[in-house]
Amino acid sequence: MEQGKHKTGKDSNVKGRSEGVRKGRDMDIGRRVALYGLLLALALVFSYVETLIPIYLGAPGVKLGLANLVTVTGLYTIGVRGTVQVNLARIVLAGWAFGNMFSIIYSLAGAALSLLLMLLCKRMGGFSIIGISVIGGVGHNIGQLLIAAFVVKTFAVFTYLPVLLIAGTIAGALIGLLGGIMVERIRRYV
Repeated sequence: MEQGKHKTGKDSNVKGRSEGVRKGRDMDIGRRVALYGLLLALALVFSYVETLIPIYLGAPGVKLGLANLVTVTGLYTIGVRGTVQVNLARIVLAGWAFGNMFSIIYSLAGAALSLLLMLLCKRMGGFSIIGISVIGGVGHNIGQLLIAAFVVKTFAVFTYLPVLLIAGTIAGALIGLLGGIMVERIRRYV
C-alpha cells in the first residue's frame, strides 16, 4: 500500500492536518483561558490588598488602583474583549467578596469610562503605556464622581475632583510603569 493512503485510497494527510489545526486551536483556547484566569486571579488579589491599605487624602474613594494594573496589561496582551471580560468578572467578584452593591456600581462606572478612554487613546496613537494608564486612572475617578453626583443628586461631589485628579495621575503613572514591565514579560508567552 502506498505511504499516506488508507485502504479507501483517501489521503491520510488531510485528516492529520485537520487534527493538527484543531489541536493548535484548542491549545490557543487553553492558553487564552489560562491567561484570563491568571489575570483575574491577580486582579482579585490586588483588589483584596487595596482593602487592607487605608488611604485618606481628603477625598473618599482614593485607592492605589492596583487592580487597574491588570486592565492596562490586558489591553496590551489579550485585547479589548478579554480585558472587558476579566474586568467585569473582577468587579462583580471583588464587590461580592470585599464590598457591596454600591461598590460594584461605582467600580463599573469607573471601569467603563476608564477603559473607554484608554482604548480611544491607544487607538489614536501617540500615547505611551504610562500615558494611557494615567488617562485610565483619571477617567476612573471621573466615572465614579459622575455616579456619586447622580446618587446624591448634587454636583458638590466634584469639589473632590482636584484631589482625585492628582491621585489618579500619580497612581496611573505608577501602574503604567509596572504595566509596561508586565506586558513585556507576558508578551514572550502570548
